[in-house]
Amino acid sequence: MPSLLIVYHSKTGGTRQMVEAATEAAGSEEVELTVKQTAQAGPDDLLKADAYLFATPENLAAIAGMMKDFYDRSYYPVLGKIEGRPYAQMVCAGTDGENAARQTARIAKGWRLKPVAEPLIVCTNADSREKILAQKMIPKADLDRCAELGQTLAAGLAMGVF
Repeated sequence: MPSLLIVYHSKTGGTRQMVEAATEAAGSEEVELTVKQTAQAGPDDLLKADAYLFATPENLAAIAGMMKDFYDRSYYPVLGKIEGRPYAQMVCAGTDGENAARQTARIAKGWRLKPVAEPLIVCTNADSREKILAQKMIPKADLDRCAELGQTLAAGLAMGVF
């Protein structure tokens, strides 16, 4: 049975909500699904999985530090061992998200992973200290996009498309 690993970090709840939507839609009897926060995920998880969904908030125009830590701990131990595996990514951003998406794409390119979807960026319009630090509520339309991405990854794995 093919396996999908979802690795994420969330401090104010936005990325967590996105992951929950993707996870619920990806759940099937045809794909083994593993969801881990960055602190609990590592190289062994990447080696066991057939595909990946990486989800991070954008902090100060970059991936979250905890996501960077996960990549730092995992990069060299799996280098040359996961080439060609499919991946997608989600970014929960205040106003942009593009740089965080570029950073993840560069790491994935170094691993020689195969992107199977454009980065999904959800902007929360958090443009002040108060809004940035507040708990997020992701709108249903954006959660639907996250669910569609999770479902697409799982279906592609189940059908052997990726």
